[in-house]
Amino acid sequence: MGIEKKKSNNMLKKNLILAFLVVAIAVIPLLFLKNATFTGSDDQAKKEITKIDANYKPWFSSIWKPPSAEIESLLFALQAAIGSGVVCYFFGYSKGKAKASEGEKK
Repeated sequence: MGIEKKKSNNMLKKNLILAFLVVAIAVIPLLFLKNATFTGSDDQAKKEITKIDANYKPWFSSIWKPPSAEIESLLFALQAAIGSGVVCYFFGYSKGKAKASEGEKK
Protein backbone atom coordinates (compact mmCIF):
# COMPACT_ATOMS: atom_id res chain seq x y z
CA MET A 1 0.00 0.00 0.00
CA GLY A 2 2.88 2.39 0.79
CA ILE A 3 4.47 1.90 -2.63
CA GLU A 4 1.23 2.78 -4.43
CA LYS A 5 0.84 5.96 -2.37
CA LYS A 6 4.45 6.93 -3.12
CA LYS A 7 3.86 6.34 -6.85
CA SER A 8 0.70 8.44 -6.68
CA ASN A 9 2.56 11.30 -4.97
CA ASN A 10 5.36 11.09 -7.54
CA MET A 11 2.83 11.21 -10.38
CA LEU A 12 1.08 14.21 -8.80
CA LYS A 13 4.40 16.06 -8.45
CA LYS A 14 5.30 15.34 -12.07
CA ASN A 15 1.90 16.51 -13.28
CA LEU A 16 2.09 19.72 -11.25
CA ILE A 17 5.57 20.47 -12.59
CA LEU A 18 4.40 19.83 -16.16
CA ALA A 19 1.33 22.03 -15.66
CA PHE A 20 3.52 24.83 -14.28
CA LEU A 21 5.88 24.54 -17.26
CA VAL A 22 2.99 24.72 -19.73
CA VAL A 23 1.63 27.85 -18.07
CA ALA A 24 5.13 29.38 -17.92
CA ILE A 25 5.73 28.70 -21.63
CA ALA A 26 2.46 30.44 -22.47
CA VAL A 27 2.83 33.42 -20.12
CA ILE A 28 6.55 34.30 -20.26
CA PRO A 29 6.52 35.52 -23.89
CA LEU A 30 3.51 37.71 -23.13
CA LEU A 31 5.29 39.28 -20.14
CA PHE A 32 8.63 39.94 -21.80
CA LEU A 33 7.44 40.87 -25.29
CA LYS A 34 4.87 43.54 -24.42
CA ASN A 35 4.43 45.21 -27.83
CA ALA A 36 5.23 42.22 -30.03
CA THR A 37 2.94 41.11 -32.79
CA PHE A 38 2.18 37.41 -32.66
CA THR A 39 1.30 36.68 -36.27
CA GLY A 40 0.97 33.31 -37.89
CA SER A 41 3.78 31.61 -39.73
CA ASP A 42 1.97 32.08 -43.06
CA ASP A 43 2.18 35.87 -42.72
CA GLN A 44 5.85 35.72 -41.72
CA ALA A 45 6.70 33.39 -44.62
CA LYS A 46 4.95 35.70 -47.09
CA LYS A 47 7.02 38.68 -45.87
CA GLU A 48 10.28 36.76 -46.14
CA ILE A 49 9.49 35.42 -49.62
CA THR A 50 8.63 38.89 -50.92
CA LYS A 51 11.94 40.18 -49.49
CA ILE A 52 13.77 37.59 -51.61
CA ASP A 53 11.61 37.90 -54.74
CA ALA A 54 9.22 40.85 -55.00
CA ASN A 55 7.56 39.34 -58.11
CA TYR A 56 6.62 36.06 -56.40
CA LYS A 57 3.05 34.94 -57.02
CA PRO A 58 1.54 32.11 -54.91
CA TRP A 59 0.85 29.01 -56.97
CA PHE A 60 -2.46 28.26 -55.23
CA SER A 61 -5.18 30.04 -53.26
CA SER A 62 -7.51 28.93 -50.49
CA ILE A 63 -10.70 27.14 -51.45
CA TRP A 64 -12.65 28.86 -48.65
CA LYS A 65 -11.77 31.88 -46.55
CA PRO A 66 -13.33 32.00 -43.05
CA PRO A 67 -15.59 35.02 -42.55
CA SER A 68 -13.54 36.40 -39.65
CA ALA A 69 -10.30 35.93 -37.75
CA GLU A 70 -12.26 34.53 -34.81
CA ILE A 71 -13.74 31.75 -36.95
CA GLU A 72 -10.29 30.99 -38.35
CA SER A 73 -8.89 30.81 -34.82
CA LEU A 74 -11.78 28.58 -33.72
CA LEU A 75 -11.18 26.17 -36.59
CA PHE A 76 -7.46 26.05 -35.81
CA ALA A 77 -8.19 25.31 -32.12
CA LEU A 78 -10.73 22.65 -33.12
CA GLN A 79 -8.16 21.01 -35.40
CA ALA A 80 -5.61 21.01 -32.58
CA ALA A 81 -8.14 19.54 -30.12
CA ILE A 82 -9.11 16.74 -32.51
CA GLY A 83 -5.45 15.98 -33.19
CA SER A 84 -4.56 15.83 -29.52
CA GLY A 85 -7.62 13.65 -28.89
CA VAL A 86 -6.44 11.16 -31.51
CA VAL A 87 -2.89 11.11 -30.11
CA CYS A 88 -4.09 10.73 -26.50
CA TYR A 89 -6.53 7.97 -27.52
CA PHE A 90 -3.64 6.09 -29.16
CA PHE A 91 -1.48 6.41 -26.02
CA GLY A 92 -4.35 5.31 -23.77
CA TYR A 93 -5.21 2.40 -26.03
CA SER A 94 -1.57 1.29 -26.14
CA LYS A 95 -1.21 1.52 -22.38
CA GLY A 96 -4.46 -0.39 -21.82
CA LYS A 97 -3.40 -3.07 -24.27
CA ALA A 98 -0.02 -3.40 -22.52
CA LYS A 99 -1.71 -3.69 -19.10
CA ALA A 100 -4.11 -6.31 -20.41
CA SER A 101 -1.33 -8.42 -21.87
CA GLU A 102 0.65 -7.98 -18.64
CA GLY A 103 -2.36 -9.21 -16.66
CA GLU A 104 -2.64 -12.29 -18.89
CA LYS A 105 1.01 -13.18 -18.21
CA LYS A 106 0.45 -13.26 -14.45
